[in-house]
Amino acid sequence: MALNYVWIAFFVIAFVFGLFKLVFMGDTEIFKKLVDGTFDSAKSAVMDVAFPLTGTMVFFLGLLNIAEKAGAVRFLARLLNPLMRRIFPEVPDQHPAMGQMVMNFSANLLGLDNAATPFGLKAMDSLQSLNPHKETATNAQIMFLVLHTSGLTIIPLTIIAYRISANSVEPASIFIPCVLGTLVTTLASVVIVGLWQRIKWDAVLFGWIGSAIAAVGLLLYLVNGMTPEAKEIFSKVAGNMLLFVIIVSFVIGGVVKKVNVFDAFIEGAKEGFPVILKIIPYLVGMLVGIRVFRESGALDYVIKGLGWLIEKLGLPTDFVPALPVAIMKPFSGSGARGMMLDVFANPAYGPDSFVGKTASIFQGSADTTFYIIALYFGSVGIKKVRYSIWAGMMADFIGVIAAIIIAYSFFK
Repeated sequence: MALNYVWIAFFVIAFVFGLFKLVFMGDTEIFKKLVDGTFDSAKSAVMDVAFPLTGTMVFFLGLLNIAEKAGAVRFLARLLNPLMRRIFPEVPDQHPAMGQMVMNFSANLLGLDNAATPFGLKAMDSLQSLNPHKETATNAQIMFLVLHTSGLTIIPLTIIAYRISANSVEPASIFIPCVLGTLVTTLASVVIVGLWQRIKWDAVLFGWIGSAIAAVGLLLYLVNGMTPEAKEIFSKVAGNMLLFVIIVSFVIGGVVKKVNVFDAFIEGAKEGFPVILKIIPYLVGMLVGIRVFRESGALDYVIKGLGWLIEKLGLPTDFVPALPVAIMKPFSGSGARGMMLDVFANPAYGPDSFVGKTASIFQGSADTTFYIIALYFGSVGIKKVRYSIWAGMMADFIGVIAAIIIAYSFFK
């Protein structure tokens, strides 16, 4: 529903701005620009974004299928179980919901969206079986949802794929920054909801959270101590090397587990084409809406307004052109993706500029809070969501701040 209103707003605002420019500024070319932008962006969404994206999606979905058959999801499930028992104290240890939630988070960590959603819906249904008040969200359901909206992943597959399709010369340079950003958002989710729910903070829970915070802090400290040249080398080498290590690990893991690696790859790769066909309408719709919004001049006013406010606060403004991605993300994944692609396509920026990399980190630092809440709570008939929205939005806001700090640490 939110996406519907946003999309309508793009066209209405573009028309109003266009009419204003025609009547009061004498811009007789404005509606020609809007029409040309409409057809150009529709063509570009398919030819310049979707088609180049196909090969990358096919390859990685094949690779992730190998990982799934080799037991990577089950391994992560066992690894996460001690943490899960502590942040979901109301769920019995052997209850099906616990295993389903662990599998959902594990699949998300690996970027297996197709596997993660069924696990998540099953988990929410199982949690509902423990709910004495069927229309009101329980603490466990809220913790699950807010953690889900943090979008924790160790493989920002789609962002790297979109950067490749935008002709980035260093598409994996945002690999580590994206992981750090989503990790901070996830930690914020656990802390915010955990404090509100007054869960028991024992040594194991402190150990998990403390280790994660220490790892983020240490990496940012080390990167901040580097020269600009060293940062550039580190972001290129570390991200690409880590990504290739993961690729090789999945293949070797499949061999060790006696998986027919190539057949598993082909089976998973076949899912790439349906995925591309599924997202093309969303890409066309959002990129056309954003293009007319930008051609009308409305987006420039939004960016200038944000820049003015941030400058008055005495803060740097280099990241401001990427902020629309962060603002859109909680409401619409497609809208935020369109904003990111618009930054990539803008001749003033591009995917490898500071703005382009910051937009990528914004896109990877959280998930679509309102959509996820509507999907998962709606699937079990929950109407009273209690504090889930403000908790999710607060975690998203912390994620945005973290993404800005990480972008400056790595790329400035």
